[in-house]
Amino acid sequence: MTSLSPRIFRGLTLTFLAYGFQVACSPSASDTGESSGGSPSSGAGGTAASSDNGGASGGALPGAGAAPAVGGATPSGGGPGVGGASGGGTPGGGSGGLTAAGGSAGGIGTGGSGPLGPEDPKGFAQVERLDRGVVAVPTPGGGNLVTWRLFGYEPRDLPFVVYRDGQKVTSEPITDSTNFVDRSGGMGSKYSVAAVYGGVEDTPSEPAPVWTSGYREIPTPPPPGGSNADGSYTYTSGDGSAGDLDGDGRYELIVKWDPSNAQDNSKAGRTGNVYIDAYTLDGERLWRIDLGVNIRAGAHYTQFVVYDFDGDGRAEVAMRTAPGTKDGTGKFLSTGPAANDDDSADYRNASGYILTGPEYLTVFEGLTGKELATVPFQVARGNVSDWGDNYGNRVDRFLASVAFVHPSGRPSIIMGRGMYTRTTFSSWYFDGSKLELEWISDNPSDGPYAGKGAHSISIANVDDDPMQEIVNGGATFDHDGKPICAVPFYAHGDALHVTDLIPSRPGLEVFMPYEADKVPAYSMRDARTCEILWKGPDTPSGGEGPGRGVAADVDPRSPGAEAWVSGSSMMRGDTGANIGQKPRFDNFLVWWDGDLSREILDSNTVRQVDPEGGELTAQGCSSNNGTKSTPTLSADLIGDFREEIVFRCGNTIRIYSTPEPTSHRIYTLMHDPQYRAAISWQNTAYNQPPHPSFHIGEGMAEPPVPDIRLP
Repeated sequence: MTSLSPRIFRGLTLTFLAYGFQVACSPSASDTGESSGGSPSSGAGGTAASSDNGGASGGALPGAGAAPAVGGATPSGGGPGVGGASGGGTPGGGSGGLTAAGGSAGGIGTGGSGPLGPEDPKGFAQVERLDRGVVAVPTPGGGNLVTWRLFGYEPRDLPFVVYRDGQKVTSEPITDSTNFVDRSGGMGSKYSVAAVYGGVEDTPSEPAPVWTSGYREIPTPPPPGGSNADGSYTYTSGDGSAGDLDGDGRYELIVKWDPSNAQDNSKAGRTGNVYIDAYTLDGERLWRIDLGVNIRAGAHYTQFVVYDFDGDGRAEVAMRTAPGTKDGTGKFLSTGPAANDDDSADYRNASGYILTGPEYLTVFEGLTGKELATVPFQVARGNVSDWGDNYGNRVDRFLASVAFVHPSGRPSIIMGRGMYTRTTFSSWYFDGSKLELEWISDNPSDGPYAGKGAHSISIANVDDDPMQEIVNGGATFDHDGKPICAVPFYAHGDALHVTDLIPSRPGLEVFMPYEADKVPAYSMRDARTCEILWKGPDTPSGGEGPGRGVAADVDPRSPGAEAWVSGSSMMRGDTGANIGQKPRFDNFLVWWDGDLSREILDSNTVRQVDPEGGELTAQGCSSNNGTKSTPTLSADLIGDFREEIVFRCGNTIRIYSTPEPTSHRIYTLMHDPQYRAAISWQNTAYNQPPHPSFHIGEGMAEPPVPDIRLP
């Protein structure tokens, strides 16, 4: 392995809806279902979700029942499912749905492209080798909606056929979408999908049972509560992320637990410990990491990055740690600088801040939570007053993401510290056993690139090379940490949106509201040059500016994206012109219904802006982060390109998948490197919705072929 010399640039500024029924199954392909090539059905708005989660077992499909060896090899194409062959045999076999919480079966169909699939892509960014991701939920009007993935490297018109309980239910292969409505399907049905290459069917995916309540429920028993000098506390699950921890082509969920006495950095107080859990979609908890007393609890302290950093097909988990941290096996950290530290030390001061003592960056094994490598955290806190105050507020404002910033296309870990004044980033490479520092970008408080940071981060390729750049708010940094551009004013804010918001012009755009007086309340800018395309009025002296803002294509009646902030009207994305009343909510977004417009995700609800499509109220579920009202996670986890929503619901989490058919076909968003990076940073500070590198909306162009490769 070639050693990577760190490059340090200083002074430059671098540094679910519930539908219950039972219908007799018919083997006739001609009258049992419909592909979704016509008009999408509308769902009932605000339907309460029930608790039944299961589905009875069904018959095995052709190709199922192979030896249940997890992670068997495939000759080519997508990743093997649970039970794939261990050598060059047929992948995708194995047992049926596994037992799930709340019902008798609730597994997800596994198995990707089999022997007939395309060759592995040889592009730039390393993305995951996923399975077909088949999921079935009851749909409005009766029957079941079955959705599945199209991989980013597959032909856009690749035909698929659908099986129910071993019987084909598609009269003709589906080429215009990756979903199918089976009107005769019942609650006990199981579905598999097979691609068709040159008229020959590939091996079907493993059977997937119906999520009879429209969601999948996973038990999440909380850590025990406790007490300290400032009082007692209990635990609530919070932000989440996703990664394929065991290499079977299915995502697992990683969830953070915060104590009830978690604090904003601006407030004093000793907090309880922070915990990080990992869960399979079948409801098994894989491990629990205890970050210990020397990592304070709050939205800005612990940002965790989940990705396959070393390219072995299994994801790792990286985060800031300290003396007293225990890994997922229950052992204190013991490598690198942690080998000889004092795990009994308590570095909290009388106000609860942690301003002394070691800080680390640790990579944990995704499958077991075991510590793999620990290094000193960069950039270190140094002089607390260098970051904007002297009591410990701004020194501990962290950002984190995966990014494809290395010329090899392998993923790097980006860790950020500071946003109000001094602004820093570090980039790390993990080779499976050790962490190597690639570069540091350190932007001093008196430099032109300081004071531009948002309470979030975005990763996007804004220039002509294949590497990605870092957009931290009002500034853009190149793949090597060198600054590219910045807006000419103080640019701190709470929200950040980076994508092709104006498809009529080249490149990507950045929409951001600003929390400062005597600067624009918001602006739309070019991501590469920081040219201000349009902006709002300056916030008056003594004001703070809008704390919320959204930009997305939510209404097909105007071209490209719309944008708004708290207190504004809705504005055209290309000109900023007033086009009417803005939506009521200013926080989060989701692709949920059958059209290409995005919906509003706020608290435990999905709401429409355009007049088409259904809505969702997840009864019994709650959002995170106070008035930010964000879900545990929203991402394209399974099924077609539309997004699943993960909510916390008491001592469980639920994964909701849309019940509405669509006539559109887009490859899985997880094979778009910008969107995939966004899922890694979604848990960071003030969570923002993920955006892909291309525009999705009415009249959109064909999505670009992603420049990707598989591990």
